[in-house]
Amino acid sequence: MMTKAAPAQRRKGFTLLEVLIAIALLAAIVALLITNLDRILGGGNKEVARIFVNETLETPLMTYRVHMGSYPTTEMGLKALMIRPSDEAVNWQGPYIKQLSKDPWGNEYQYRFPGEKNTESYDLWSWGPDGQESADDIGNWNPQLMGDSGNQASTTDNF
Repeated sequence: MMTKAAPAQRRKGFTLLEVLIAIALLAAIVALLITNLDRILGGGNKEVARIFVNETLETPLMTYRVHMGSYPTTEMGLKALMIRPSDEAVNWQGPYIKQLSKDPWGNEYQYRFPGEKNTESYDLWSWGPDGQESADDIGNWNPQLMGDSGNQASTTDNF
């Protein structure tokens, strides 16, 4: 009796070429992620700074203005929201904030009153990722950095 030879079985698995193609694709994806990591992660930091300069300090600064008749001067700075500026500041009812935050890059937020960019109000900004004056600064005068609402701090209220 003759036995029939078993039909050639196909091996299951990947060929060397398929494995090499998969490795090349993964390497390309990793390279793209690494080169764009700063852009991917940095977007969140910029949004935090944008919210701080456009929203977080708006109410404390407005309340200070209502009580004191004016925003803190540049010399007083944002510390006037935490510490009575002087003994003559009898209308001061703070502290208006518990502590001053630093921007996401570890730098102090900048404040100026009267503002140069917001001439009716104050300028509040972060120097951005590079920590110095440049195009990446995030201020309460940058409409392109204000998110969906496009609203600036209320700068023209009459009290």
